[in-house]
Amino acid sequence: MKAPYHEIGVVNTKEVFKRAMEGGYAVPAYNFNNMEQLQAIIVGCAESKSPVILQVSKGARDYANQTLLRYMAMGAVQMAREMGSKIPITLHLDHGDSFELCKSCIESGFSSVMIDGSHLPYEENITLTKQVVDYANQYDVSVEGELGVLAGIEDEVSAEKSHYTDPKQVQDFVGRTGVHSLAISIGTSHGAYKFKLKPGEKVPPLRFDILKEIEKKLPGFPIVLHGASSVLQKYVAMINEYGGKLEGAAGVPEEQLREAARSAVCKINIDTDGRMVVTAIIRKVFVESPKEFDPRKYLGPARKELAEVIKHKNTNVLGSAGRY
Repeated sequence: MKAPYHEIGVVNTKEVFKRAMEGGYAVPAYNFNNMEQLQAIIVGCAESKSPVILQVSKGARDYANQTLLRYMAMGAVQMAREMGSKIPITLHLDHGDSFELCKSCIESGFSSVMIDGSHLPYEENITLTKQVVDYANQYDVSVEGELGVLAGIEDEVSAEKSHYTDPKQVQDFVGRTGVHSLAISIGTSHGAYKFKLKPGEKVPPLRFDILKEIEKKLPGFPIVLHGASSVLQKYVAMINEYGGKLEGAAGVPEEQLREAARSAVCKINIDTDGRMVVTAIIRKVFVESPKEFDPRKYLGPARKELAEVIKHKNTNVLGSAGRY
């Protein structure tokens, strides 16, 4: 059956994950909500020669309109090609919460979907995930499942407490569902307040012991980290300086993400950092140029800054730069 995503020009994640695991790096999965974020992602990844996964949450899809989103993705691919770039681009549903949503995304041209049944009882998670996999396989669409729960709030995703992934469950889950990649919980979390730290306290290390156990159980299988923004303090400070209130915002240190990227983790999700960069620059322009009302004059600088941050992450954190 012909996959709708071929018309857009995006690819599924099977080959890019294989190359990432062989090369010891992770493919960046950047969320976007508007045109400027999408442009920044494409420019940053094309200029750093990095593969990229364009991530869209349920809320972002509703916000952008699913028809317009399809043509934005098509335009993004064409934009990269006109820049002379041959980087592989994936269009991925982030945290799909139902079979119906995943089915709709596949039919509208997504080349990869995540079905997040991690909040369900184990057997129900398996049933829902397998249902999505069986449908997606007809169109050669990649499916990401999840075991373990990440704390925090980001878009529709919300959980008060995290539950680490149980390595004893991963073989059974992957075997019975047929998923192509697995999101795990080893200490990352959603949103800008990933850790509640006292003054002077350091961010706790990720549970690499759990990751190593999972690698033993699933050798050569693609692992995904969600909630992996570093909550860059430069932009937290800028937001606060120009009228914002983000006291205590903290994320995952970049060196820990680099260590994860050298392992079986071949997809790292980044959403909050992108939001923060854009918000910081817009706030700065509004304060320094209060008479400004042309959206291009504040969205343009935000777009440029985000592209530079993306190049930094691809080069120094994920190790994905220069791979294509």
